[in-house]
Parts: sequence; structure tokens; C-alpha cells
Amino acid sequence: MTRHHRTPRLLGTLLLFAAAGLTLSAGAAPAAPADPATPLTQVIPAPASVAAGGSPYRITPGTRIRVDGSRETRRVGEYLADVLRPSTGYRLPVTAHGAGGIRLRLGGGPTGGEGYRLDSGPRGVTITARRPAGLFHGVQTLRQLLPAAVERKTAQPGPWVVAGGTIEDSPRYAYRGAMLDVSRHFFTVAQVKHYIDELALYKINTLHLHLSDDQGWRIAIDSWPRLAAYGGSTQVGGGRGGHYTKAQYRDIVRYAASRYLEVVPEIDMPGHTNAALASYADLNCDGVAPPLYTGTNVGFSSLCVPKQVTYDFLDDVLRELAALTPGRYLHIGGDEAHSTSHDDYVTFMDRVQPLVGRYGKTVIGWHQLTGAHPVKGALAQYWGLDGTSAAEKAQVARAAQNGTRLILSPADRVYLDMKYTKDTPLGLDWAGLVEVRRSYDWDPGDYLPGAPGSAIAGVEAPLWSETIVTGADIDYMAFPRLPGVAELGWSPAATHDWDAYRTRLAAQGPRWQALGIGFYRSPQVPWPAG
Repeated sequence: MTRHHRTPRLLGTLLLFAAAGLTLSAGAAPAAPADPATPLTQVIPAPASVAAGGSPYRITPGTRIRVDGSRETRRVGEYLADVLRPSTGYRLPVTAHGAGGIRLRLGGGPTGGEGYRLDSGPRGVTITARRPAGLFHGVQTLRQLLPAAVERKTAQPGPWVVAGGTIEDSPRYAYRGAMLDVSRHFFTVAQVKHYIDELALYKINTLHLHLSDDQGWRIAIDSWPRLAAYGGSTQVGGGRGGHYTKAQYRDIVRYAASRYLEVVPEIDMPGHTNAALASYADLNCDGVAPPLYTGTNVGFSSLCVPKQVTYDFLDDVLRELAALTPGRYLHIGGDEAHSTSHDDYVTFMDRVQPLVGRYGKTVIGWHQLTGAHPVKGALAQYWGLDGTSAAEKAQVARAAQNGTRLILSPADRVYLDMKYTKDTPLGLDWAGLVEVRRSYDWDPGDYLPGAPGSAIAGVEAPLWSETIVTGADIDYMAFPRLPGVAELGWSPAATHDWDAYRTRLAAQGPRWQALGIGFYRSPQVPWPAG
């Protein structure tokens, strides 16, 4: 019986040792740290530079979020407080006074508008940046250094520990985008805002909204009101569709800006235009409006290139859209114009691109634009495949050599609507099956033969919505691939390593669960049990 009483006495002795801060003799099991902290290297996207070490910082009921006198810094501080208060249960006042705690400071850090420096030690965490966007990105890193439970909306037990050390970080590419197709299926303002919040967590800085297609026109244009009222009245499969009023669109733009994302609106042309053609008969060469379309075939529609009304129409649309959009870009589409002859396509693009410039915006077009005459400063968005013909790739590369910058969106790598496997219940497979490793395991800097590295503006992950109907569908197809695309856009090429990345990605699973993101549990990733 004596043996059975040794365990409590031994545990009591160990507790006394631990309380006194004493170490155990050789051969004894080491005690687990009281406040385990997420390593500074666990972040997605991988930071440019990490120097781990020193004592951690623990957020407590007395923690304050200290900001300087600028309105932008206070706004980022309030955002951080809104993230932390529900789960910690702490007040976390945002204040310009006091010492220690979490400090947000403008005026230093890495060069560039989006870089930041994060210093963590026993007295507090300081995030320093030259611009508010850098502070905001630093806050996203801080979120990931805290336990996943910090994302929950109810009080959690903690502890809330940030590992000690320093991160210095800035992006590889200035353009890091995600596209949401609201034309094939319409998504509400609330659903778009939800996606913006998810993009911001991984330092995505551009939301490309595909606002028009054969199946629906999604933005109100005062001078052509039937575009939205009639052309936006349906969607793939015949649902009721919808459109954004100008006030709703401005709301999306403002919300994106509060998360340091720029909205790029797209009006696809001269093809993918059946919704517009059905709304106004005069836009058709024969003057006859086709019926609304709810299928998924492509390439059958075209604006009438010879008619002057086509350009009057586009001038109105681009003028009104530019007035709504404070960002730099207007996307004019240009892909799959199979019903437009090559000569007409070139004529059309030569007339439309100057309209974008007239309203102070820069042209973005799908990479077929390089078969015409891209204007100076234009960006071409490459959506081809690894197996796209050498001639087509060479055309894009020549344009890049001549000054056209490229956004890389290879469909068999980063189209988020591609199925993961043949059994994926959502998505398409015309570009192949795109599992998580395939989406991550490539380098934008040398992807397109002959294109100078200096011509790569960045990357974008499009999500087309032929089969995407709900917000849950968006989450399932975007996660876990979206963070990998974000890392390709942000992190130095030297950090790209699948084996290391898959471990960091696995650690994001509990965070997504806390956020309510229903994600695809790829067997390529060692997700934590449970």
C-alpha cells in the first residue's frame, strides 16, 4: 500500500520546486513552460526577417493599446482592440498615454508603405511602420502570434502570450490580390465584407470584383439603368440575381479601405457581355436584344465594335465607375472574346483603353490584351496554364519586355474555383485538379519564360462562381489555398519551402475554426487532431 502514496507526495514536491523556480536534477522530466507562445516563425505569410529570443510578453487585464496622435494610428488601434476584447475579456483601452503594453507607432520600420517592425519583450509589444498600412499588416502578424482562441467572440481562458524577439517585414510584390466573381452568382455586401476580413488576415491588399458577365450586371449605372435593373435580375441557374446600388458599392470600397485593400472593379468586354446586350438592343449589331442567359458556356457574346453607341455606352459606364472608385485601376476584361474577330478586337481595345485614362485610371486587362496594343502603364493579368502554348506565353512575355507589367493568376495554380480532387463537391476542373501543394509550389518570379522579373507586379487568386452560391462555399474553396497565394505575393522567394509551409499552414486550422471558416482538410497538410 505504501507505493500508492508516493505519487501525491512526489507531485507535491514537484509543485514546490516549480513554485520556487528550481530546476530538476538530471534525468527528471522537464516541466512544460507555463505560458507556451507561438514561435515568431509560425506566421503566414512568412516574414522577411525573424530574430527570436528573449522573454515573451503577456497580455493582461492591465494592458493598454498605445497610439500616437494620428487618426490613422488610432483607427488601427481600435481595430486591434475590437479583435482582442471579446476573447480576452479585457478592456484594452486605446490611449496616447502610459507605458508598456501594445504600442503602435508611425515613423520608422522598413522602407515602403506596407512594411513593419514588430518588437516583443517582457514589457510589451511595439509595432512600427512608416505608413498606416504597415501598422495594419503588423497587427495581422500579432494576431497570428496569439493563440487561435483569440479569434473567438466569447471570453476564453488564455493565456495571451507573444513570443519574444523581432520581426522585420515587407512585401515582395506590391500587388497581392483576390478576385470575387459576383456576376455568375451574386453575393451580398455583407458576404463581400466577410471575405475582405479574411483577405486582410493574410495581407492581401487588392479585391478585384468581377461586376459584369453574360449572366449578370451587378453595378448600378445611372445613365443606363436597365443594366442593373434587368441585366442584373438573374444568375447562373436562374436565381434572382441582384446588383449593388452606388451607395452599396461605395460602402464596400470604404470597408475595403479600412482593411487597407484597394478595390479593382471589372467590366468585362467586348465578350462576356450578354447581360448588357439583353438590356439594350442598340448595343447589338442587328439591333435585337438576346434573352437573359443563365448557363455557363462562354465566348458567344460580343459588343458591336463598329457602332458608335458601343463607345458612348462604355464612356458612360467607365466614367460613372471611375467616380465611384478611388483606387488606381479599372479592369476591362478582354478574355474569351471568341465572337469578336482579331481585327475588331484590336480596334475595340485601341478605342476603349484611352477612355480609362480619360478618367484618371490605369488599365488592367486579361492577358489577351497583349494581342492588341496595351497602352503605356497597362497591366495584363495572365490566367494561362503550365501547358498554355509557347506562342501565347511568348506574346505575353514580349509585352512584358516592352513595359507591360504582369499580374500572375495561372488557372491551374491559383484559380480558387478549381476542384481540389475529383471528389470535391464544388468547383470546376477545366484547368485540372488543384490541391494545396500545387497552388503553393511555384515561384512568380520565374514562372513565365522570357518575362523579366521586374515586370511582375504581383499575384492574384480568382474565385469564379459558376458553382459557388453561399459564403460557406467561398470559404471552402478559398481555404486552405488562399494563404499560400498570399505568401507567394508577400514573402521572399528564399522562404518558399513546401515542407515548412505545410506545417505552418496546419497551425492555421484551429484559427479558422475559431473564426467559423469551414475549410477543406487537405490530406497533404498535417492538421492538428480534433
